[in-house]
Amino acid sequence: MNIVESCATCRLRGQRAFCSLSSAILGSLDKLKCTTAYPKGAVLFVEEQAPRGLFVLCQGRVKLSIGASDGKTLILRITEAGEVLGLAAAVSGKPYEATAETQEPCQVTFVKGEGLARLMREHSELALRVAEHLSETYHNACREIRALTLPRSAADRLAKLLLEWSVKAGDTRHPGRLMLKLSHEEIAQMIGTSRETVTRVFADFKKKELIQQTGSTVLIRNPAGLETLIAA
Repeated sequence: MNIVESCATCRLRGQRAFCSLSSAILGSLDKLKCTTAYPKGAVLFVEEQAPRGLFVLCQGRVKLSIGASDGKTLILRITEAGEVLGLAAAVSGKPYEATAETQEPCQVTFVKGEGLARLMREHSELALRVAEHLSETYHNACREIRALTLPRSAADRLAKLLLEWSVKAGDTRHPGRLMLKLSHEEIAQMIGTSRETVTRVFADFKKKELIQQTGSTVLIRNPAGLETLIAA
């Protein structure tokens, strides 16, 4: 993996909230940050750990998860390149709300909390961007909690997840095609059910010709059918 040392020359420049900051702020961040390559399975921070700072995911994917009271694990989401991790904890000084673990080799930039606080005082643009990011995170958290707590079946939740992933995949040549990068166990942790249930629902979707699967490649053959499950 080629490490990108400067935010100003990163391929994500202008594409994400923190990657589209002014050159002056990015220059200041370059002086404070530490960029590291991590292998798959590395833990960036742990739920309830005292915060050290924030992490910007430059390359790769990171899994955010929390532990449930019954000992099970719930995956909150899989973050993509350009996303900021641990920001709320870094700003508030309260413990990290989740555990962050790399899903594949990643490049991650770390900024200490005290350095971030100083830059926020010096640059109103950065302070506003932080506020916007925290607001968006809160909105998304409420939406996900609503989706998990409403009395919907595992089939409804899996259908919603597959449709969201297909949109994010953005394969214009093969609409509806996506690559499954998570195991059935991890998908179960995302939608609040068991691995066995996920396997059964996948089999049911294939039987009803809602989807077609070859290895890790899934083709949504009948998106309207999946939409019907969600709307029911």
